[in-house]
Amino acid sequence: MADKLGIAEVEHIAELAKLGLTEGEKQTFQEQLSAILEYFETLQRVDTSAISPTATVLAISSVMRADEVQPSLAPECVLANAPAWEGDSFKVQAVLE
Repeated sequence: MADKLGIAEVEHIAELAKLGLTEGEKQTFQEQLSAILEYFETLQRVDTSAISPTATVLAISSVMRADEVQPSLAPECVLANAPAWEGDSFKVQAVLE
């Protein structure tokens, strides 16, 4: 397999990822990244003209529950552990001057 990526390109990628690589690691990543690029070239040659574009191969379904009205807690229960409250509201220090 001819290397598709040069050492300078591997060093540039490592710099972008803020990785410090040894010379051995640079060589290893050069071989591995070149193999990945070669595999993508193989995939580019596959005829996909009969396949419609898709955003996902999974069936689309809602993972959200239905928005149904349910009784809420009584204000006394909600405020029971609050360090301070006033009426039916939490009392906090002002954040604006």
